[in-house]
Amino acid sequence: MESIKNIFRIGNGPSSSHTMGPKKAAQHFLEHNQNAIKYRVTLYGSLAATGKGHLTDDAIIKVFEPAGKQIEIVWQPETFLPRHPNTMKFESLDEHDKITSSWTAYSIGGGEIVDDDTSLQPPERKYPFENMTELLKYCNSKGLQFWEVVNKYESSDIWDYLATVWDTMQQAIHRGLENEGVLPGPLHLPRKAASFNIKASGYKGTLQKRALLFSYALAVAEENAAGGVIVTAPTCGSCGVMPSVLYYLQQQYEFSDIKILRALATAGLIGAIVKKNASISGAEVGCQGEIGTACAMASGATTQLFGGTIFQIEYSAEMGLEHHLGLTCDPVAGLVQIPCIERNAFAAARALNHNVFAMLGDGRHRISFDKVVETMRRTGHDLPKIYRETSEGGLACYSGLADDF
Repeated sequence: MESIKNIFRIGNGPSSSHTMGPKKAAQHFLEHNQNAIKYRVTLYGSLAATGKGHLTDDAIIKVFEPAGKQIEIVWQPETFLPRHPNTMKFESLDEHDKITSSWTAYSIGGGEIVDDDTSLQPPERKYPFENMTELLKYCNSKGLQFWEVVNKYESSDIWDYLATVWDTMQQAIHRGLENEGVLPGPLHLPRKAASFNIKASGYKGTLQKRALLFSYALAVAEENAAGGVIVTAPTCGSCGVMPSVLYYLQQQYEFSDIKILRALATAGLIGAIVKKNASISGAEVGCQGEIGTACAMASGATTQLFGGTIFQIEYSAEMGLEHHLGLTCDPVAGLVQIPCIERNAFAAARALNHNVFAMLGDGRHRISFDKVVETMRRTGHDLPKIYRETSEGGLACYSGLADDF
């Protein structure tokens, strides 16, 4: 299993697979083909279907134009290559438009890029575990918590890295609570985080707490939609769940930063297990792989903060994923706005509920986390492609414009 650093990547929104990944691929191709006269990039499948709304072309162009290079973007939304729905082909051309070099890359989610031979930077195997079952057995035999496993197997800078991750998450919340106005794109969607946060002061008790949690999740998700700097957790589209839950818990219960970092470490393990055995790509398995995984991560992290056993943490994470099974990825107008932003808020609230449910029991349950991960993988592959980030089905069939009001 690879490093949890690959689950928490810092970058600009609105999409880890459609923005961060293509940008990384473009930088790699340009670095290795600097002498070409011009370039052509063909986007296939989901990258082409929702690329304009996700600013895929903008991310690629911003790599080539500063270098003074001509770049042509070709859109092929109906063509899906076998390996992954997020496929792009880079070509360098000479003065006669003859192809001098060609490279096919796949954006597999979370900002990670692979090609037909290997990944650009092959993820180093950090953990000797294949799944949650093996991780639980190891922890139980050694008397360890999940975060202690991270401390044992990651490089020595992992806590500094997670501290930067946590700082970036908090900054996104703070910016999102201050920024107001309309999000970019044809939907003209107004930001809600600031008003939710202000209105929270007018409530008391549970209503106030829930309003605050919603405002934190909306703040990060709206910053992502506006192209701001966020942390994939595990993706851009689901980046508001983890920060909002951890920030809320720290504000309400005064958990120390070190406990928050340990919760992040545990969440990273949960995300890495899903990524290895299923997928965190909405284009591959639908939104269950993004919001579902984010909810599982936040659920497990919360249960750890409240003193849950490793078995209660696993149960909490299992519920986070199980109760998002079948969730489609159907962004209206190809933007990471509707229904994506609200889903972050509701997944955050669910994470807190999963913690309570798990803590009320002893951690025993019938369906394991690993079985749910496998179910999610199979369910995602069974979903018609119109429900896998192509904006061809579901809510994406509606314009989302307010012309009916």
